[in-house]
Amino acid sequence: MTDTFAALQTQSHADTFVTRLVRRSLDQLPPGEVLIRVQWSSLNYKDALSATGNKGVTRNYPHTPGIDAAGVVVTDTSGQFAAGSEVLVTGYDLGMDTAGGYGEYIRVPAGWVLPLPAGMTTREAMLYGTAGLTAGLCVQALLDAGVAPGNGDILVTGASGGVGAVAVALLAHLGFTVVASSGKAEAAEWLRELGASEVVGRDEVLAAAGRPIGKPRWAGAVDTLGGEPLASVVKSTAYGGTVACCGLAASADLPLTVLPFILRNVRLLGVDSVEQPLAAKAAIWQRLAGDWRVPVLAQLCTAEVELEALPPWFSTILAGGVRGRVLVKLG
Repeated sequence: MTDTFAALQTQSHADTFVTRLVRRSLDQLPPGEVLIRVQWSSLNYKDALSATGNKGVTRNYPHTPGIDAAGVVVTDTSGQFAAGSEVLVTGYDLGMDTAGGYGEYIRVPAGWVLPLPAGMTTREAMLYGTAGLTAGLCVQALLDAGVAPGNGDILVTGASGGVGAVAVALLAHLGFTVVASSGKAEAAEWLRELGASEVVGRDEVLAAAGRPIGKPRWAGAVDTLGGEPLASVVKSTAYGGTVACCGLAASADLPLTVLPFILRNVRLLGVDSVEQPLAAKAAIWQRLAGDWRVPVLAQLCTAEVELEALPPWFSTILAGGVRGRVLVKLG
């Protein structure tokens, strides 16, 4: 094991943030019980925010982004993980103010680390990543609320993004009739390959915009957008339906009345993947490696890049130019 390693580091220069490849030493890593040699990471919207100086994500610079990491344990002073064990880490403070998966090594608390599920490789784990975990938690929330195949159409908004794409593939795999909504017309055929029965534009999702309640259409939904799209989805959800929301790509505001809730018994469930208890994360990962393993997993990956080639992707994902999952290969 070398004492230095490659990492992307975002540095602040006046009002500008620059991310470049640097060499770091192991003693520069933060405290933690588990030292991990990172093999794979992935690109997420939050990573791009961190790399461009968004203080709502990362307060202190210089910093190594990367909210996802999968690799091999080097040492563990807690005694929970043997050297050489394959593990994954998503969420908590990784890649926010704790040096993240865009470095060849991370050091983190043992309470953040999960053993890699049997039958899943570290590369496959990062094909899912935080996006896949979030999608899985949304699907579990719908199932727990009684939404079942055959109840009617399930809408996925922001379907060409990471969370949305995994949600489309997973819901279709579980037998749901999935309607995928995306502003990217060029992604329509790909979304059908992932399992969408129908692909609609944003205008159809916003059909109830400006009204207190709309025509009932959706038996359930996974929303990644927030704002007016989420409000319109809730207004168009059928009696007893459930909407799981996990994002705010459109807005953090929610222009709604109580009418969908008290007239149609609609439920709106918030889903967070960052601070979920480790046991809850483990349950979803076990399912993603088992009965929820989507047959189109490889098709979720739309690009695979080396660490040093990653920085230009930050502006691309912030501009909405990325679909599906982008894998980051380290080492």
